[in-house]
Amino acid sequence: METYQYGLKRGGSHSDQIMKYVLLAVSSVAVLIVLLIILFTISSSWMSISENGILDFIFGDVWRPGRGEYGALPLIVGTILVTFGAMVFAVPVGLSSAIYISEIAPAKTRNILKPLVELFSAIPSVVYGFIGMVVLIPVLKTLFPDQQLFSNSWLAASLVLGIMAMPTIISVSEDAIHSVPQSYREASQAMGATKWETIIKVIVPAAISGISAAIILGIGRAIGETMAVLMLTGNSPLIPEPLWNVFGLISTLTGTIALQLPESVSGSVTQSALFELGVILMAMVLMVNICARYVIRRTNRRQGNTDPAKSLFYRITGRTSIMGSDSVISDMISEHKGQLMMLFMFVLLFIGVWMFTSLLTSDLNALIAAVVVIAVIALLMKAFKGIDSTQKQTICFGGLTVVMGFVLLILVIIIGYILINGLPVIDWEFLTTSPAPGGRSGGVFPAIVGSLELIAGTALIAFPLGILTGIYLNEYARNTPYTRIIREAIDLLNGTPSIVFGMFGMIMFVRHSGMGYSMLAGWVTLAFMILPVIIRTTEEAMKSVPPELREASRAMGATKWKTIYKVVIPAAMGGIVTGSILSIGRAAGETAPIMLTAAVISQPNLAGSIFDPVMALPLHLYHLAMDLPGTTDLQYGTATVLLFIVLLFFVVASLIRSHYNKKVRW
Repeated sequence: METYQYGLKRGGSHSDQIMKYVLLAVSSVAVLIVLLIILFTISSSWMSISENGILDFIFGDVWRPGRGEYGALPLIVGTILVTFGAMVFAVPVGLSSAIYISEIAPAKTRNILKPLVELFSAIPSVVYGFIGMVVLIPVLKTLFPDQQLFSNSWLAASLVLGIMAMPTIISVSEDAIHSVPQSYREASQAMGATKWETIIKVIVPAAISGISAAIILGIGRAIGETMAVLMLTGNSPLIPEPLWNVFGLISTLTGTIALQLPESVSGSVTQSALFELGVILMAMVLMVNICARYVIRRTNRRQGNTDPAKSLFYRITGRTSIMGSDSVISDMISEHKGQLMMLFMFVLLFIGVWMFTSLLTSDLNALIAAVVVIAVIALLMKAFKGIDSTQKQTICFGGLTVVMGFVLLILVIIIGYILINGLPVIDWEFLTTSPAPGGRSGGVFPAIVGSLELIAGTALIAFPLGILTGIYLNEYARNTPYTRIIREAIDLLNGTPSIVFGMFGMIMFVRHSGMGYSMLAGWVTLAFMILPVIIRTTEEAMKSVPPELREASRAMGATKWKTIYKVVIPAAMGGIVTGSILSIGRAAGETAPIMLTAAVISQPNLAGSIFDPVMALPLHLYHLAMDLPGTTDLQYGTATVLLFIVLLFFVVASLIRSHYNKKVRW
């Protein structure tokens, strides 16, 4: 007789079989959503594909919809440039912080730093964009008065986007580093290596799979960001001249869609072209996700965790690598890998320094500056090699501590600056009155109520779908082709940019389903967006419940479903509730999906029914910051209220997680 994954006999009551198929049907919603998103996005872009073609659209260098010119190349280049700039900042800072949290910080400090870093993820993107406008851009204008000619720039957007990508890189990298077996550390130090040498030569190489995945996921996070880049890039569909002019204006795929889609005429070529941009965006994110999986699988094969003969490359060519294990070139690369990597880094650094300094001075001076920087770094590295290993460790640990302090300082600046300027604005009148006509005075009461209504409706739809799907995947699903399709669909949903969900919601719910521009359309769109997070957290929480609890319950005569309902779910409740609350907190700060489905800029009265639109704090803040100069106090007040609501979800989730962790006895 077949057995379940926990060793229990397959079979059971009729009710168990009914629940299994009910949960399977619920889990199929993820597959249906993915199919609908692909179908509606491609079908909505078909007019543009037919009229403009694919290659001409992608490689066209002029984007002027008003003149019928649809060239997406400047938008694609802008997306790549702003993402690259973000990674230049986020990767070294994020990896250094991950090493510090996992290997250097004491256990109690680690338990504090990890949630603080995760706090970056809780801050809405529109708040990041707002901080970039009021804090970062003035600083850049002061530092580079002759170069920062505009209020916005590629540099400003990349720095903010790098901060937004940091928590993903830090969290996933830290998990990968922390999961390296303790025996690796003990064996290395037993052979005389210092803790720092162990970290660099043993732990980081062992965790390279997770670190690589973290970086690629950070890239995906940056590519899909909408509101921050919309507020900071300048939204000019131009390719910078020269290409590395970080002070120039650019436009991205997400920003262009969010800016122009609400104003486009239904059924027009322009609207279809914007959906074609959405197809390109989805393809880029999909490629990033595929790369992440490839890196993980390739690293696992090299570490012996998987059979190389199962790879597609082996089945096609009969070889486990491109060059083969006996290749002379492969042997040379392996022998001189360290030197080649160092040479590559020096070349990149030289090019980077020359490019940046060429924006500030003449090409000759920039070349001299690049040579000097490389020479100084080479001398410092040579001097560093000559000092004692204990002193090396002290210097490196000090440097990582400084980086970690810098990350925390950024968090303090973001939250502290908003609270210092926003709290004096908030009073009873601000919280309980509607905006005045024109939005230049008044309060935010309709926006607060609208945001809470969106949160409540989203939770009502997403929680049962996500939790039941997580239960099915962990407790019932076997490794069948259809189960793998469900998991692939969930991964695709998790990597889909929020603006794509907004586009899908606008076509599917606002126009084709008869919901109109309404609260209900916003509920369903946001629910689909946060669904994969709830599914994953539920599944992981239930995985952590020991099989012995299930076996004990079944041994006492309980059915499988009764065991799940009475034993497994209560034991996993901490993780389930925490993940659900964090996901709904993310929905509370989203702007792009609701601006295309549910939220309006100004509405003096509350929504009369679920088929009416609502005001929402994220969109209200965006409107104040972008369209209403001279409303500084209202901007700070609105940002403070939004930040308070989102952080409240984060704090509640942390308290619940701490409470249940104390009760865990396994």
